[in-house]
Amino acid sequence: MASSRPEGFQRVSAALLARAHPHPPRWLEVSARSAQEAADALGVALGQIAKSVVFRRKLDDAAVLVIASGDKRVDERKLESLTGKLGRADADYVKARTGFSIGGVSPLGFAPEADGVPPRLFIDRELFRFDAIWAAAGHPNGVFLMSPDQLVALTGAPVVDVMQP
Repeated sequence: MASSRPEGFQRVSAALLARAHPHPPRWLEVSARSAQEAADALGVALGQIAKSVVFRRKLDDAAVLVIASGDKRVDERKLESLTGKLGRADADYVKARTGFSIGGVSPLGFAPEADGVPPRLFIDRELFRFDAIWAAAGHPNGVFLMSPDQLVALTGAPVVDVMQP
């Protein structure tokens, strides 16, 4: 029953429903805190996992979220050319700025932050290697299916090249 699911999962479910996304979130019986765990649980390639990588912009303490292909690593210097200097985001910062715990950060359905500013989003162009990708749905056990184009439509985020070679 969806109402018995954690609040973050419910927020993502509501956000997907409001956007008429054709694929409701799926609850996994195993935790998928890492991209590898998610890929194993779903039986898909690691690159098909749209992992969320959160950074802390030094200029104004804003959250920067990259939705990255699970088999790639973010090149912080490339990302900084778009955002300015970045620092690491610890678990408390991620929870405070997104409303999600690490391992369940979704590209949508953020909790309202104290300053009312959602994270600045970027989408890794490497996700477009795949027809179908999976993202976290607000909890380490929650995921949802989409195409890379649907991810762009759902978030309005720009597609960028910020991955390491």
